[in-house]
Amino acid sequence: MPVRSYKGISPNLAQGVYIDESAVVVGDISLGTDVSIWPLVAARGDVNKIRIGARSNIQDGTVLHVSRPSGKNPAGSPLIIGEDVTVGHKCMLHGCRLGNRILVGMGAIVMDDAIVEDDVIIGAGSLVPPGKKLQSGYLYVGSPVKQARALNEAERAFLAVSAANYVVLKNDYLAEG
Repeated sequence: MPVRSYKGISPNLAQGVYIDESAVVVGDISLGTDVSIWPLVAARGDVNKIRIGARSNIQDGTVLHVSRPSGKNPAGSPLIIGEDVTVGHKCMLHGCRLGNRILVGMGAIVMDDAIVEDDVIIGAGSLVPPGKKLQSGYLYVGSPVKQARALNEAERAFLAVSAANYVVLKNDYLAEG
């Protein structure tokens, strides 16, 4: 079963959520309206919370996890993903915060306490180190990431289109049963 409780806390799923049967979604996780979780995603809200905003999609093989509270970090590091976010195949997001209208390229890693503001593209294979802040409106690439250039209007518009395309796709999957 892809959705499981942990220590009595079960995932909260809004209307229109799609979770592939091969994915695992455990614990303190809230998925907003029209979120899609694709094959082989592992999302563990066991030692902290995961929140994913409306129309965001988490693609195949991605790992979502958090960091527990500690003496150095009393709140720990939850994973917060905004609305209209596309997370490409085989990414790793760990205890970070992503704003709205973001594209995380395939194979990218975003580490604890990193903050990604709205309207950002993170290039495939990039590494966002712990605590790094990515400013709104830019393309970031590399390991560790560096600001490459400002996004153009077509790229900014594509961020919402990408998320909308995945809403249509997940609706097709839900219709097939």
